[in-house]
Amino acid sequence: MTDGFVLWSMTRFDGQNFAICGKTIESLRRNVITLMPQWLEGIFTIVERRSENKLIITDGQHTNTYYLFGGKDESSYTLVQGITLAGVMFDEVALMPRSFVEQALARCSVGGSKYWFNCNPENPAHWFHLEWIKRARERNILYLHFTMADNLSLDPDIRARYERTYVGVFYRRYILGLWVKAEGLVYPMFDPEVHTTDVRRPYISSHRYYVSVDYGTVNPFAAGLWDFDPAEHKATMIRELYYKGGSAERVDNEAYYTMLQGLIDGYRIEYIIIDPSAASMIETIQKYGEYIPVKANNDVINGIQDVTKFMNAGCLYFHKSCVNTFHEFESYSWDDKSAVDKVIKEDDHSMDQIRYFCRTALRNELKFIV
Repeated sequence: MTDGFVLWSMTRFDGQNFAICGKTIESLRRNVITLMPQWLEGIFTIVERRSENKLIITDGQHTNTYYLFGGKDESSYTLVQGITLAGVMFDEVALMPRSFVEQALARCSVGGSKYWFNCNPENPAHWFHLEWIKRARERNILYLHFTMADNLSLDPDIRARYERTYVGVFYRRYILGLWVKAEGLVYPMFDPEVHTTDVRRPYISSHRYYVSVDYGTVNPFAAGLWDFDPAEHKATMIRELYYKGGSAERVDNEAYYTMLQGLIDGYRIEYIIIDPSAASMIETIQKYGEYIPVKANNDVINGIQDVTKFMNAGCLYFHKSCVNTFHEFESYSWDDKSAVDKVIKEDDHSMDQIRYFCRTALRNELKFIV
């Protein structure tokens, strides 16, 4: 799409401004901009003025300017106000707020201007699906539906691995390219016969250990001690902490800290991954200086994808003593009444700490493997 956008704009215009938009400028540079000289080598000369977030592209006869924008939140629409554009390309448009996208479209006032979009599919109630894909004929747009099989740059073995990795809604979206609704159990692939173990080894110096915490006062306080084996590329939750006191038996952060010490006893951990909103508990951990607290990456949907991917890849296991976690796996479900992807916020405390661990630590441990 980037090649097409640049070829179209350089053929049709000279001395005009264009916009290339991503979720953030950093992700746009990583996924698109740094690769453009390779993709367009021998056709155009590309000069990046990084401090100005723009590219100047020339072929010797035509020269155009391409401004880079990030549409990360509702306030981002102000970034594109005032500019006059002859065209705009949105990379992963479904990740951007509608206000930003519509403001950028409104700036395309040059005659012959066009809009270019690409994205992975999301929930079918997503505004882009409803307003653009469902109205493709009415809006006179060319809509191309690709599946993973259309990605000719993927090695067949890698594509097969992806197809094994994703299940349920994520398989239908990322493999088949369908705009489908999440429904039913979040982790239907969880199987106690497959994903549990009765092996819990003492501390091994070549392994790396983590603790992940979902902080609760009225709600349960859930934590897991994780054993990551670098040789096997496998993480096992070897101990579970699940305190459900309720309002009449509420305990303070000092008591929770003591519980964490009991959970960790006998193991040297890398750090404690904790709910980023648990500021008071983070302060308590820091006060003693015994462990390092790290704020968890709390991206729910991407975190669920990570857990799904690691479980399917055979990288995530649980000791048979983690009974509260197993109970949550059996009931953790999508909210079928919601127009967007959303889980039902009940019995999800261990599910949250698993997601924190996978998104914050295991994803980094396995980045070259899965």
